[in-house]
Amino acid sequence: MAKVPVQFTLNGEEKAEFVDGGSTLLKVLRDKVGDTSAKGGCQQGTCGSCSVIIDGELRLSCLTLAETCSGAEIRTTGGLATDGVLHPVQRAFMDEFAAQCGFCTPGMIMAAKVLLDRNPNPSREDVVEALSGNVCRCTGYEPIIRAVLTAARSNSQNAA
Repeated sequence: MAKVPVQFTLNGEEKAEFVDGGSTLLKVLRDKVGDTSAKGGCQQGTCGSCSVIIDGELRLSCLTLAETCSGAEIRTTGGLATDGVLHPVQRAFMDEFAAQCGFCTPGMIMAAKVLLDRNPNPSREDVVEALSGNVCRCTGYEPIIRAVLTAARSNSQNAA
């Protein structure tokens, strides 16, 4: 299989890799770049654990071909903290005990971040809709929804 050059920005750092044609972004992030924060769950695009933000859009890295990401800005949960300080969504997930096994957590956090970037004051229904592409088998979703609403309140208090 032919190698394809791919350059992108990952969490603020320029990356350049030669990848196998047809490789998923998830595989490249985890195996070539070493960012293991996105999780490979179903490998079919139904669980959401591999969700990343590409050019401001929530995307499933298990379905995204790495070669389509040339020139893209990619964010993972590994790049949300700043100077060792957790992002407000990450902090809220901890404070609200929204992670049990933690496998779905990266995808949930990325979905919540995209929601809050677009809608800083979401309703409960907005949160449920934003998280609908992510499967959690542990929490029953209520702690996760509560965490996103807590992060929204925290962001609005910090903006005031």
